[in-house]
Amino acid sequence: MQRRRLGSTGLDVSRLALGTMTWGRDTDEHEAANQLRDFLDSGGNLIDTAAVYGDGDSERVIGGFLGTLVDRDDILIATKAGISFKDGHRKVDNSRSNLLKDLDRSLDRLGIESVDLWQIHTFDEAVPLEETLSALDLALTSGRTRYVGVSNFNGWQTARSATIQNPFLGKVALASVQNEYSLLNRKVEEEVLPACKALELGFLAWSPLGRGVLTGKYQEGMPADSRGASQHFASFVEPYLDRRSKKITEAVVVAADGLGLAPLEVAIAWVRDRPGVTSAVIGARTGAQLKGALRSDEIELPEPVIQALEDVSSLR
Repeated sequence: MQRRRLGSTGLDVSRLALGTMTWGRDTDEHEAANQLRDFLDSGGNLIDTAAVYGDGDSERVIGGFLGTLVDRDDILIATKAGISFKDGHRKVDNSRSNLLKDLDRSLDRLGIESVDLWQIHTFDEAVPLEETLSALDLALTSGRTRYVGVSNFNGWQTARSATIQNPFLGKVALASVQNEYSLLNRKVEEEVLPACKALELGFLAWSPLGRGVLTGKYQEGMPADSRGASQHFASFVEPYLDRRSKKITEAVVVAADGLGLAPLEVAIAWVRDRPGVTSAVIGARTGAQLKGALRSDEIELPEPVIQALEDVSSLR
């Protein structure tokens, strides 16, 4: 698998990253182990997780594989901090104290001393940005991470963060931004991706399959074994079951049929090769689903297909 430089850093990451949001909850350890093997065999090296995934279970599962299934030096681990769920309610707390506690708990669950990329999971309007970002400085200088980034920040939040984290002022520079990006959600093209280009930041695209909708499996209704039908993810998928999303999904299915590919291969390849994208994060509940996603690494979309998909999914 091709590797790309993460922003202006010296870190090379695979152009597809392995997402682990379902590990330890919807994906058991045996299935997760198979996914990791397939991903490594394909040449991938970047594993994406977060403290909040499965209330820490995702990190625990990954930690169980280190030293047994995979050598620590053979993979890059990216995790995030700042979001928790208490009593069923989502809570964001980007205070310096909470972020560093999150990081320490992540390291304990992973069983390692340092992650490769530590990210602020989302923006917190209740905490001064300078305080939030100071946690990144402390995390790197204390050896608990090698690189730092932000996730789900909009354009001005990204630019402001990168400005504050100026190495000439003794700050730790941001390496990357991670945001949602797919044919169903191209909002990052308006401000975030231009900011990343201007500031030389890497960009990690999560949910390149439009939360699973671009696989085409929701065209005829709600499959009983889908994320959309699950208790955890129903509200996550529902926004992309509208008329516009259906039109775009139909275009992806038509393109895939014409090329002799699966819809998910087309959707992932489109995001993977968009200007400014360093890596597309692919997550799957089962090993069979992941193998299908990994096949996208073998294809290059023809320019007419790329343009047609861009036209049908245009924000304007």
